[in-house]
Amino acid sequence: MFQLWGLLVILITCPLLGAMPLISWITYAIKRQRLSQIGTGNISVSAAFYHGGKLVGILAVMSEALKGIAAVSIARFFFPEGSFWELIALISLVTGRYTFGRGAGTTNVVWGFLFHDPLIAAFVSLIAAIGFIVLRSRRTIKFGVLILFPVLVAILHFNDFPRIVAAFALAGLLGWIYTQIPDDMDLPAAEADAQTQPMMEYLSSGEPAIITLDDELEPEVFGAKAATLSQVKRWGYPVPKGWILAPYDDPALLIDFLQPSSLSPLVVRSSAIGEDSEQASAAGQYETILNVTSKQELEIAIAQVQASYNCPGAVQYRRDLGAKDAAMAVLIQAQVQSVFSGVAFSRDPISQQGDAVIIEAVSGSPSQVVSGKVTPEQYRVFVVGEEKLSSIQFEGEGKIPQPLIKQVAYLARRLEYRYHGVPQDVEWSYDGQTLWVLQTRPITTLLPIWTRKIAAEVIPGVIHPLTWSINLPLTCGMWGELFTIVLGEKTRELDFTKMATLHYSRAYFNASFLGEVFIEMGLPPESLDFLTRGAKMSKPPLASTWENLPGLTKLLQREISLEKEFKQDYRRRFIPGLTKLANELIEELSAPELLTRVDLILDLLNQGTYYSILSPLSAAIRQAVSGVKEEQIDYSITPEVSSLRSLQLLATDAKEILPEPDPERIFEQLSETPEGQRILDDFAEIMEDYGYLSEVGTDISVPRWKEQPQLVQQLFIQLIQGNEPKNTDDSKKRQQGFVQSRVDLKGRVTEIYSRLLAELRWTFLALEKIWLKTGLLQQTGDIFFLRLGEVRRLAADADPELRSKLAQLLQNRRSQLIADGQITQIPPLVYGNNPPHPITAPIDTSDHILLGIPASQGQVSGQVKVVRNLQEVGEINKQTILVVPYTDSGWATILVRAGGVIAEAGGKLSHGAIVAREYGIPAVMDVRGATYLLQDGQQVRIDGSKGIVEMEEFVA
Repeated sequence: MFQLWGLLVILITCPLLGAMPLISWITYAIKRQRLSQIGTGNISVSAAFYHGGKLVGILAVMSEALKGIAAVSIARFFFPEGSFWELIALISLVTGRYTFGRGAGTTNVVWGFLFHDPLIAAFVSLIAAIGFIVLRSRRTIKFGVLILFPVLVAILHFNDFPRIVAAFALAGLLGWIYTQIPDDMDLPAAEADAQTQPMMEYLSSGEPAIITLDDELEPEVFGAKAATLSQVKRWGYPVPKGWILAPYDDPALLIDFLQPSSLSPLVVRSSAIGEDSEQASAAGQYETILNVTSKQELEIAIAQVQASYNCPGAVQYRRDLGAKDAAMAVLIQAQVQSVFSGVAFSRDPISQQGDAVIIEAVSGSPSQVVSGKVTPEQYRVFVVGEEKLSSIQFEGEGKIPQPLIKQVAYLARRLEYRYHGVPQDVEWSYDGQTLWVLQTRPITTLLPIWTRKIAAEVIPGVIHPLTWSINLPLTCGMWGELFTIVLGEKTRELDFTKMATLHYSRAYFNASFLGEVFIEMGLPPESLDFLTRGAKMSKPPLASTWENLPGLTKLLQREISLEKEFKQDYRRRFIPGLTKLANELIEELSAPELLTRVDLILDLLNQGTYYSILSPLSAAIRQAVSGVKEEQIDYSITPEVSSLRSLQLLATDAKEILPEPDPERIFEQLSETPEGQRILDDFAEIMEDYGYLSEVGTDISVPRWKEQPQLVQQLFIQLIQGNEPKNTDDSKKRQQGFVQSRVDLKGRVTEIYSRLLAELRWTFLALEKIWLKTGLLQQTGDIFFLRLGEVRRLAADADPELRSKLAQLLQNRRSQLIADGQITQIPPLVYGNNPPHPITAPIDTSDHILLGIPASQGQVSGQVKVVRNLQEVGEINKQTILVVPYTDSGWATILVRAGGVIAEAGGKLSHGAIVAREYGIPAVMDVRGATYLLQDGQQVRIDGSKGIVEMEEFVA
């Protein structure tokens, strides 16, 4: 029993011991430097020496040595001295050190093993010291030691099999860690702390290994160009053989190794730190030397490339961008004998939109394109999806074969996909047999990337300034809090207001920003899309996942306690707050009192936003983990479903009173009898209960059901007439509690959040009514063209200039919103912060098929009815295929009357998908361009199981 406790203590205490960031604390206490934010970001002994100097380095060695000795001592307390459990303790220590402490644990193992087996440790240390003096290669010695010490354990302790296994496991773990994290010893010695700079120069100068593109390279050490090409090469793309000279390294060894000649010429290229990054391309700023055919020419070319880093133009370029001066690595490659070559932009850098790959090509060397001395042939190739390549248009005629151009286009788009959707500028060359990648870098002018996905579902349509000024800080602020839970201090310099913006008066999320944050958290960059829309998800980056495991664990704890927290807030905050709001006579409040009411609602919304973000994510995670199908989930608690069911039940009662209803007089007929009047009273109660629903629940500028009850009345009349939508299964199995509880929570959260937004809308309308009377505003709806800060300043009479220019300001904003509202083709992706007016993007419909997200199973054929808003509904029946731009909870009254649903935006968890599944209506979401590609009266067939829309030829 005592040894069992020992095992538990080792497996719990040693990882925690390794996780203690003593080196980080020591460095910050003495040097006020955060190792996690400088150099390689590792918190290691080498980083302490490199950045902190001798004192910091010595204290770091002592702290890590004590950890190693402590781990062995803990094992020795429970188990016999020299047992394999001491090595298990070191393995646990190293695991915690790497996972949580951002270090390799070499010092821990060296001193811990010295305490464990002094004889082997001393012998290995002696061999390592002699080996370094002779070979002068840190890498060789480092990995050599990992082979030597377990072999010696096996020889000297051949009868202790567990000890041998543990020794090899420890060596293997260290070897794997060495391949996962960079070493601060590889950083330029000239930038090390002055006290330890001589030592760093000595250690780095003894590293004779020739670095090639086959190695895994760090952009902070070897520049983004070399690091990117090494990565692309490891992915399996053809990249010419290459060698890299690190900054400040002596080129003599590499010059002596390479054998350039007229038959095997080399090209010498820059790979400056910061070049070809997402912040700066530095295109054309540094030298590239072609046709190097001798060692003498190679030596001169290397010197020229290195010198170009400090040329006036390059220096000014870095200053203009605010980039720090760094250093120049040199990339030397075998020169491709080009037949055709050029550059390819995976997205059009001029139009900044669309699916065209832009290719510039010439016969011969690619330098002709980059230099601008030769006018290249230009081609446009439209690439649809990842697998399907469609040649839509070639502009002009040229010598370059079209099959090669298609191959280049596909290469560019695949590299973009590899880099998580970041548009790529690809330099390529074709030698008659192989299409070579010479360079790929982000198109910096097309960053950041803004996406309508999810944003189009969360807050669709054109957005008024008041709505945006409220939603932006609420949503971005809460996302920032959630990210901070995981990342801690790493979020200190992040501006979460950059998460979203308006283009064409529509909401867009910053895909670049979110992708970087998710990667930093240890999650795939497309995580949000996967959770909310069922998209494919790549493997998470293991290293950062382990690194952020404590933060991810905190987030998991929030998820587990989410329902309990909501119930507490529901009782203590939401119900008292909503009760207070409901009991106030809003028409009798003054402007200051109305603003106090606004503050109360915003305070409740801030807490509600937490649940409105986390509850659907929690439901999606649980569903993905458990594999529960959508059809197995009961959505009856969601407002869009519960409101319809209430109307259905009331319509059934009304049928008994009116066996022969007159559609034109149903409400009048019901009022003629006491039983009918009770039906009307119940109808009014339903309108009161669900009057907060609207076409766009998150947009406070959009009227609620309570204000425009006509759609609900029309559905009620149809239900009484017998056109009742059939619910698929009123007795849905609720045994899937793990998922169902979160879906129920999401429904309750949606109700609370929607009610608060409705109250906020009605409060602003009451304030607008006051200002219309005083003449401050001129027409109904003006208040929604103001921002919240402007409303406050006007109420406080604190901005005379704003008052004087108010009429013109409102007119300009109204005109802009109207103009933006007339744009029918809103691009799903926007590149850069200042996108041009959207162009008509071609969508390949040659096969008469549109693809989307399967949202509700079943197949149905019918005639298209395009409805862009609830004001243009018209006649809808079960032969109607409803085509809509989006579906909020307020759309339920018309969705349920259709035979099928096609939506431009939304996923499997959207309001429209939920309603469709509940009532057995086939539905396809996220069908790009549906509202303008499909026309009223057109015959289509939809397959809600596969996400396919088949179109018939339409003749107007």
